[in-house]
Amino acid sequence: MPYINTLVHAIWNNKGGTGKTSLTFQAACRYAQLNATQRILMMDLCPQANLSELLLGGQANGGAKKLLERQGMTPRCSIGGYFDLRIATPFSKPKFSANDYITKPSLYNPAIPKTIDLVCGDPLLELQAIAMNTLANSQLAVVDSWISVIDWVRDFIEQVDMDYDMVFIDTNPSFSMYTQLALAASERIILPVMADDSSRRAIQNAFSLIYGVKLPSEVYSKFTFATKLKSAGRDLPKMSLVLKNRLTQYMGSASAYAAVLSGIDRDLAALIKDYPDFFSFSKPADGIVDVRDFGTTGIVAFARGCPFSVMQTGKLTISGHRVQVKPEYQEDAVRTIDKIVKKIDTPSAPLKTAA
Repeated sequence: MPYINTLVHAIWNNKGGTGKTSLTFQAACRYAQLNATQRILMMDLCPQANLSELLLGGQANGGAKKLLERQGMTPRCSIGGYFDLRIATPFSKPKFSANDYITKPSLYNPAIPKTIDLVCGDPLLELQAIAMNTLANSQLAVVDSWISVIDWVRDFIEQVDMDYDMVFIDTNPSFSMYTQLALAASERIILPVMADDSSRRAIQNAFSLIYGVKLPSEVYSKFTFATKLKSAGRDLPKMSLVLKNRLTQYMGSASAYAAVLSGIDRDLAALIKDYPDFFSFSKPADGIVDVRDFGTTGIVAFARGCPFSVMQTGKLTISGHRVQVKPEYQEDAVRTIDKIVKKIDTPSAPLKTAA
């Protein structure tokens, strides 16, 4: 069931440390800058809420404090606040205003484009996941309890469908219940990986978890996310991008990592051949972006909650330490993010003018 107007991307990998949050932040902000007529909603479905802290100013500009202020509102202005509401009435959609849970980050961090809105992350997610799992596994006579819970994020996006052209959802490196809610609400998946063997395995694991393929035993097939979602008449999200992140700054894919990277390409080509319906692209070259390590430029951008394209260069102070960001490294970082943005699937519906 695609949305009428909004295209939803989830950035996910079951493996941690692949740069999901920093790439989500940079790509979404740059996408907004290059597509000024489009409105963007960013949803932080990670209990660490690092994306929210970045958008609200980063470590150097009080992002954590601003996030706590949003979480302390009534109702709690975060994804946790919305889930509080849904846990109280889990199997029927309550009356609610999505705007109660949406933050305008540019009011807190002037580096963020004004066309971006945010649903803040929340550490409550871990506690709420216990309740979600219990509710989703309830045995009810007239209600599909699992699909009722899995639709909570979809219900939220449907209410604001005509307000946004694109949604980016940052996720936790897990397949917990709240991650499944994010994936079930998405039409596209962006998968960051590292240049190591564990990332090769992570791609296979992702396909087992999302699409129910290459399972260790058929006994698991009836319990998979894919089986339950398809039985409810829902489409599975398509894999739209694979980001090979943090390649060595100077040697890139020609380094000793080349064997692993080419192995990722081969694995991806085999998956496309066997399961073409799970992809929005038909050959690996169309869906892969090589991302070099951003070094000091990335550290400064993360600390300041600043997109590469508008960050200062030269000698800067971060947490009392003097660091230097060279203009050529900043420009290279922007070019890399632009390669990602160029390959992000865009809405097919008519675009609206930003308010």
